[in-house]
Amino acid sequence: MLTMDHLPERGHLSDDQLEMIPDGGILHHEGLIVATGNFNALKKYYKTAIIELLEGNYVGLPGMIDVHTHICWAGSRAKDYALRLSGKSYLEIAAAGGGIWDTILKTREASLAELAELTGQRANRLLEQGVTTIEVKSGYGLSVDQELKLLEAIALSNNKTMADLVPCCLAAHMLPKDFDGNEFEYLKHISDTLLPEIKKKKLSNRIDIFVEKSAFTVEAAKIYLQQAKEMGFEIVLHGDQFGTGAVALANEIQAISIDHLESADEAEIAFLADGNVIPVVLPGASLGLGVPFAPARRLLDAGTSLVIASDWNPGSAPMGNLLVEAAILGATEQLTQAETWAAITCRAARALQKTDRGILKRGQLADIIAFKTNDYKEILYQQGQLKVEKVWKKGRNCIPLNAM
Repeated sequence: MLTMDHLPERGHLSDDQLEMIPDGGILHHEGLIVATGNFNALKKYYKTAIIELLEGNYVGLPGMIDVHTHICWAGSRAKDYALRLSGKSYLEIAAAGGGIWDTILKTREASLAELAELTGQRANRLLEQGVTTIEVKSGYGLSVDQELKLLEAIALSNNKTMADLVPCCLAAHMLPKDFDGNEFEYLKHISDTLLPEIKKKKLSNRIDIFVEKSAFTVEAAKIYLQQAKEMGFEIVLHGDQFGTGAVALANEIQAISIDHLESADEAEIAFLADGNVIPVVLPGASLGLGVPFAPARRLLDAGTSLVIASDWNPGSAPMGNLLVEAAILGATEQLTQAETWAAITCRAARALQKTDRGILKRGQLADIIAFKTNDYKEILYQQGQLKVEKVWKKGRNCIPLNAM
């Protein structure tokens, strides 16, 4: 059992820092871990406990945490993918009417019930892969009513999965083509009308914005994010995917994280090393777009934290497999096993401001996954071919899903 306990929040990690419990056991009650330790010792001490014994060799870990997904959408962008393979860039496709706007039109046509069903299905696919906590962004509505519909669909989809879904408002995904005004006017519009409704209905406590040439400028984003922060929202950013400039803004407004960073260079890395903003890298977007990965190794060597998320979305990151993406990134960027696992468990929990998960120890949620192997190193080595065999969410066995 790898507990992921006692690891620093930032910087390089070596594999010998991993706490391993041979012949491990976990005692849980009402969804929380009561004790961890040697199975026989726990069995002897807690004589009345109900025992679930796994026969054979298994490696147990905390449930994985995906801190950046866009799984609430309708439609497909397979056409965009084919265009990219034929040589068109992401920005060229967006300028020609594809990209995010294409998904927005299809998502607007979908009903609340349809979106909740689609989101629940995708969340359960992630749960089967061992992801027990999933951040889910809106951002494919881009009007007050439509963004509320997406956030309500995310709330409803919590009833269709055992995974925990963490909603995030991304109404600032791009300037809607049907909005009569500039980026400053649009962001003020959603600040004045949408954000108060989100607070009132308790639909989300997280606000995100895409700071990029095809989306919003640093100047417009700063005003919007300051207003959202004054309203009590947690702040995260999409940034430095195709250009730079967002890292300095993230530091200035003390965002929780900045996600993407494919274009980040030494100046941006130094900014992140000097501040407390958590870098979240999204290898699925690099794989989907055919562009270099974010500089994960250099970020860790500079002393930052590092979180890996899937960015599962219909356009730039259609894979939606956190473990595969993390394994490929780790091989390319020469991340240790400890660094990769921390980036999708304990360090990921901090990026969601969740202190009750990501580690197997007393008081944490009993979110546990198990792989059928006698060596934890086999999991990342097989790059997703070694599948999760068991998943427990708050102590409840949820694989197969029809057993829920």
